[in-house]
Amino acid sequence: MGTSGTAGTGAGELAGERGQLINVAYRLLGSLSEAEDAVQEAYARWYALPRDRRDEVVSPGAWLTTVTGRICLDVLGSARARRERYVGAWLPEPLPGGEGEGQGSGADPADLLVMDESVTTAFLVVLESMTPAERVAFVLHDVFRYPFAEIADIVGRSPAACKQLASSARRRARAAGTPGPVAERAATVRRVKEAWEARDIAALVDLLDPAAVLTADGGGLVSAVPHPVEGGAEIARYLVAIAALAPGLELLERPVNGTPGLVAREAGVVGTVASFEIVGGRVTRIWAVRNPEKLRAWRRGD
Repeated sequence: MGTSGTAGTGAGELAGERGQLINVAYRLLGSLSEAEDAVQEAYARWYALPRDRRDEVVSPGAWLTTVTGRICLDVLGSARARRERYVGAWLPEPLPGGEGEGQGSGADPADLLVMDESVTTAFLVVLESMTPAERVAFVLHDVFRYPFAEIADIVGRSPAACKQLASSARRRARAAGTPGPVAERAATVRRVKEAWEARDIAALVDLLDPAAVLTADGGGLVSAVPHPVEGGAEIARYLVAIAALAPGLELLERPVNGTPGLVAREAGVVGTVASFEIVGGRVTRIWAVRNPEKLRAWRRGD
């Protein structure tokens, strides 16, 4: 877990746990800003402890992980009500970075995230279908190898119950499938980009699965199709219509949450980040995030 520590751990070593905590919290919440808030709250609670109480904690890192997990569990519980009030579809916050990247030296939380299969958009969307307790048990155990005895302390249930939660969540997670080779996915995304730029509906239809689904998240702050677009032909026509309305649209191939994706810029400003699920060389799902509050990590260089 990377949360081992000893009594009297120094401030520098304790601060070094931040990357691990950000990685845990982002996978639990699907939002980098909420993950950062949860980790900051955990540190605030640590430093609010009396000094003698802190000295009694054998593993401050494990303590911080436990507290972060509890905070995330509370956030997930309240998020359900907030998502019901959200305008349009809610999608996880997309982050720049290719597979295996992360744990950089920068202060930005996005630089600390390790990109692997547990942060792909497809995987995070499946995590959204889980109950808060399922998500916490599954992510902490299956992704971070946290023991059920310690997860029980976070979710307030027995270790056996936590094992059942993780098992139920695991069945849901299988729906995300296993992505194909990166080179194959990148080639498909490149062909989508080229067909989109050429406004070639026939080429797009060939690249899209007949049952493909496109979901967009504008958060009510920018224009976005309010309901999922279903069917390869419908999505192809929709993409070409967008290109016709935005003649200055610039498409860039960029890794999104560790997988090949596309970024759309207008006047040099990132307006859309698209993730893809690709099966057998054809696109089955497109997730397009347009909510500017979820694109801050992509706009730092704008």
